[in-house]
Amino acid sequence: MWPSLLSRTAFLKSCLRAGLGMSLPAPRTETDAPRYPCFSEEDYPLGKLLYENPLATQKDVAGFRMEGQALVHFPAGRMRLENRLDPALGQKSNFLFWCPQDFPPDVAITWEFYPLREPGLCMLFFSAGGKKGEDLFDAALAKRTGEYQQYHHGDINAFHMSYFRRRYESERAFHLCNLRKSYGFHMVTQGADPIPSVADAKSPYRIKLIKRKKEVAFFINGLPVLRYLDDGKTYGPLLQGGKIGFRQMAPLVAEYSNLKVYAAV
Repeated sequence: MWPSLLSRTAFLKSCLRAGLGMSLPAPRTETDAPRYPCFSEEDYPLGKLLYENPLATQKDVAGFRMEGQALVHFPAGRMRLENRLDPALGQKSNFLFWCPQDFPPDVAITWEFYPLREPGLCMLFFSAGGKKGEDLFDAALAKRTGEYQQYHHGDINAFHMSYFRRRYESERAFHLCNLRKSYGFHMVTQGADPIPSVADAKSPYRIKLIKRKKEVAFFINGLPVLRYLDDGKTYGPLLQGGKIGFRQMAPLVAEYSNLKVYAAV
């Protein structure tokens, strides 16, 4: 065991002088943020409330658009989503439920999450719109029916944050949250998912997603999960405003409530 950090540093420097091929880690920089998530909710103050929806009754989702086939009901006064099609159909059994509101580029999105049945997977799509600037619901865009490839290699751009990833054995064995950017299937960063399996869940889980200028940050119950700094080049230009949507992979059943969108400042 090293008696102190100073002695360890001195030892490594002596190795360098002796030509032993060892090196000290480079100082952390802004570009290291996805690997070293040293940040907190306090770094992202909330601005004006832009949208609020309790997601408590069918009336609250009037105007929402379903892509794919799913059951939307409210047995506990919260929006419950579950697939209508047999999970054996694979991607055809999954779905995406869009809020019709358009939001500006810099937003803070919060909601409460209740996992009820697994396996499966949840996502939030955000900053979603046509690749050429079209509205997401523009009739000129290709029809979408909930199959994932239609969203990452179709004619839209979006971020998609996946959490409570329990669809496959590898996901259930090692819980991660993934942030991807489209067009394309670009995995831009990952973080550990603190939500346990359904049997041990203590719902609701308070989820917050921030998109501010070139940053995306994700929190669960106030815990920093991941942060991404987009250079606007590696995976395409910075995404602007657009729509948000809830996606599930069958046979997951989950509930959502108290959706709020603020300006991010």
